[in-house]
Amino acid sequence: MPALQISSVELLFLIGRAVFLLFSFVLATIAFVRWRRAILAQTEVLLANHTVVLQRLADLGARVDATNVTVSKLGERIQKPQHVTSPAPAATPGYQIAIRLAKGGASRDELISGCGLSASEAELVHRLHGPQSKSSARRARDMNAA
Repeated sequence: MPALQISSVELLFLIGRAVFLLFSFVLATIAFVRWRRAILAQTEVLLANHTVVLQRLADLGARVDATNVTVSKLGERIQKPQHVTSPAPAATPGYQIAIRLAKGGASRDELISGCGLSASEAELVHRLHGPQSKSSARRARDMNAA
């Protein structure tokens, strides 16, 4: 039997095929390693985002719990009868007397001693209800006209 003889052209094709397969294998390995690194980086980003979302959810849960407590306290306050204070009368008898005295021409000192008003209260009552001089009445009319 004749020995198998491989020609140089066939040997070149065989070596070319081996080099091509080796190059393809190296290229696939590099692509796989890069793909794997990208997946790991994306996974780390997703885990970090997941942690942030969980923290925010925990904060929202705490806020909801605090709001529920506040609402329940408000509900209890609404259900309990509360003491309603009656509004103070617009003018107490001391003020009514002071107004009458001021209209009658009483001085600020008389309003303080006779009605128990403070100096500023007596001043106010005297200005509002006391007799106005002609010049102050004229000024008030001029201001209203302007």
